[in-house]
Order: sequence, then C-alpha cells, then structure tokens
Amino acid sequence: MAILVTGGAGYIGSICVEELIRLDHEVVVVDNLQEGHREAVLPEAAFYLGDIGDRFLLDRIFHDFQIETVMHFAAEATVEFSMKHPQLFFETNVAKGLVLLDVMKENGCSRIIFSSTAALFGNPLYVPIDENHPVNPINAYGESKLMFEKILDWYNYAYGLQFNSFRYFNAAGASELLGEAHKKESHLIPIILSTALGQRDKFYIFGSDYQTKDGTCVRDYLHVIDIAQAHILGLDNLEKRPKAKYNLGNGVGFTNLEVLQTVKKISGKTISYEYTGRREGDPDRLVASSQLAKDELGWKPRFETLESIIRSAWEWHSKYPDGYTPRDQ
Repeated sequence: MAILVTGGAGYIGSICVEELIRLDHEVVVVDNLQEGHREAVLPEAAFYLGDIGDRFLLDRIFHDFQIETVMHFAAEATVEFSMKHPQLFFETNVAKGLVLLDVMKENGCSRIIFSSTAALFGNPLYVPIDENHPVNPINAYGESKLMFEKILDWYNYAYGLQFNSFRYFNAAGASELLGEAHKKESHLIPIILSTALGQRDKFYIFGSDYQTKDGTCVRDYLHVIDIAQAHILGLDNLEKRPKAKYNLGNGVGFTNLEVLQTVKKISGKTISYEYTGRREGDPDRLVASSQLAKDELGWKPRFETLESIIRSAWEWHSKYPDGYTPRDQ
C-alpha cells in the first residue's frame, strides 16, 4: 500500500516524503514543479510530473499503485499574491482539490492528510490560537484553505472520508539533504539567510511600532521536520479521529528582530537591515497552540528553540547557496 504525496517536490512536501521513506513507506509524488524542484524528490519515491487537476493523470497513478492514503500539500500559498489573483487560489486550492477528492472516491481511497494553514483564523482575538478560535480569513489564501476544510467535513459526512487537517503558520529549517528554496522567496528566515550570504544587500523589517517587546511583529516558526512528523502521526490517527483538525505552533513566537539576531549569532555575519513601513493587515502577534496535537497525537517537536531551527537552515543554505538551481558554469 502506497502514500500519494501531492506537492511532494515542494519544501514541506519533499521533507515529508523524506521522513516517510525513512519510515519505510512506499511513496508516490505528483507535482507540477511550478514551485517545487525535481531534485528535491528522493530517488526512492515514484515521481509523476503533473497537476492535481489532471483527472487522467490521477487515475493513472491510482491504477499504477495501490494508494491507501493521500497527503495533500499541493497549493497556491503566497498570501500577498492571493489578494491580487484570488481566482488562481480558488481554482488550485478548491476546484482542483475537488478533482483529487473525487478521483480518490472513485478509486476507493478514503484517507487524506491535509496540509492547511493557520491563516484561516484571520486577525487573532487571542494568542496562542487554539482550535476553538473563530475562523475568519482576511485573505484569499486562508479563505481557500478554509473552503477545502469545509469540503472535507461534507465528504466525511456523505462518503465516510477520513481526514486530519493541520493548521500552522511558518515552516522553517532544513534536513541534511533538503531545504527551503522557493523560486520567488517571500519568507523571513531564508531572506535573512540570503542577506547573510551576500546574495542581498539589505534586509527590510516591515514596521517598528508593533505592541511587542521590541516593536517588531511576532511570528510563529516550526521546524519543517516537526511539521512533517505531525502529518505522519495523523496516519495512525485517522481511524480513531476521522475528522480531526489540529493547530501546530510553538505557543510563544519570536519577533523579527529576534530572528535577525539569531541568524547573526549563528552565521557570524554582519547583516545590514533597515526599517520600512508596515504591510497592510499584519497583526502584532500570530502564534498557534499545539496542545491538542500533543495530547491526542503524542506530537513532540524535536526542534524546540529558534536557534536549532535557524542552525539547520543556515547549514543547508551555506552548503546549497543557490538552492536546487545549479550555478552557471
């Protein structure tokens, strides 16, 4: 029996594939490589180049392999882009997701682990955000993920689909082999790391007047391996809790300045930075609680400090400064 990982050539998906292989699972990856990298898919996994909206390709995968569970990472995920092009997010994250669910149903596969987002909560009423917090997305990305979670609820009710959904904010860090290499980088830690490596002249901090201890906003970071492990724990949880939703977070969060200072400490580099204006809609603090996942899944993060997360990322980026893109000869 195999596990199909959609988006398995992307940052989080590829490291989940790596962890699944380490645990001796048979893994099949489908990815259109829009943001993913073929080099990030380990050779032990079967790879199909294509889109989750391609019903014929999905049917072929289910014909070629006995797929027991789907782990669904494939998505449009850039928040700022979702506000300018919401149609693309609803098409990919909802409409194409429906194609995946229907092919699963037609092929007798009733188990899915969904990589969701804490962005579906919107501006927090309190932190850390637990599973009882109201959902009120403020961008099309969060709205599209919430829509798909609601679809999962209805498929559970109507067809007996078993699902576990995981909501989190920022994945960070790297394994020894695989790391974060977005084709258009918008995430804080890799941007600071690239500045430390001399690939950027300066790092910009958006806002210095937040109601936090140093005036910069607080964000939640989890090591990507810990996120992958939570998803994997969901595999054995599906029968017992077939419609579970879990938040993942460190419960405290770190300011932008704390992240910057930690990168400087670990890299030993001087990093030039400058304050600029706030981005519209950025809350003071975004932090999630993981208590339910710890209680029900027995999830225990291996990388609990910001230093351990950033050190793994720095080691990978230092070894692969151009990510999965080879340097010009």
